[in-house]
Amino acid sequence: MIGKSDRIFTQEDIVAQLSAMGLPRDTVVLAHSSLRLVGRLEAGAKTLLDAMITYFTAEGGLFCVPTHTWANLSQDITLDMNSPETCLGAFSDFAAADPRGIRSENPTHSMAVFGDRRRALAFIGDEHKITSGTAPESCYGKIYQAGGYILLIGVSHARNTYLHCVEEMLGMENRLSAEPRDVTVRLASGEVVTRRVRTHHTDFTNDVSLRFPKYETAFRYHGAITDGYIGNAPTQACDARVMKDVMEMILKNGGGADPLVDERTIPPALYR
Repeated sequence: MIGKSDRIFTQEDIVAQLSAMGLPRDTVVLAHSSLRLVGRLEAGAKTLLDAMITYFTAEGGLFCVPTHTWANLSQDITLDMNSPETCLGAFSDFAAADPRGIRSENPTHSMAVFGDRRRALAFIGDEHKITSGTAPESCYGKIYQAGGYILLIGVSHARNTYLHCVEEMLGMENRLSAEPRDVTVRLASGEVVTRRVRTHHTDFTNDVSLRFPKYETAFRYHGAITDGYIGNAPTQACDARVMKDVMEMILKNGGGADPLVDERTIPPALYR
């Protein structure tokens, strides 16, 4: 359902689009988004967030919005739990400030989680123990465990942070800094604590996530992606478990060779 450029979308419109995609309402869904590409909304970011919460938490599910602060690594405070500022744009900033959500204490890759409060607290409960921003024991790994989805609203797989977690699950080399670094978190109480985490680092490119779109053809071949629209934005709903299985297949069939080491497309023989 493609909306006209001058159309104003309501909460009900967005819920109807989600329903048309047939997405589950009882699992964990993380949404990366471009609010600009969604188009005009009746109440701006609030309309989009209200629709997502209404739809994805109706049957016990959790809805998550990334509220990353990795861009603050060179600053005194990497994550300030009392500040809604993120490095991901307007929708993430809005979600971080919304009192209905609970924000994780992941110092570089936090997320705001909406839904049943007890379940949300359990979901983010291990974030102070993580060894990297997208470690398998983090919320990103728990999306896989829950059989959840990654929603890409008007953005490509270059924004699919979950794939960093999959790479860690698969033990892919040349993805993290050799040594952990100290990062600081200002808790909601005002106390400042220090965490030690390994950050994303790859020798052969400045940002390996820019090569994540290479996986899309393989994901589609194995039915990992459901297409639709949110507002005017083309949207992919991506099955977390299938994406991990496909990446594992490519790595295994390639004899362990890194499929992202260059910009060439992934040979179909590796995933068919």
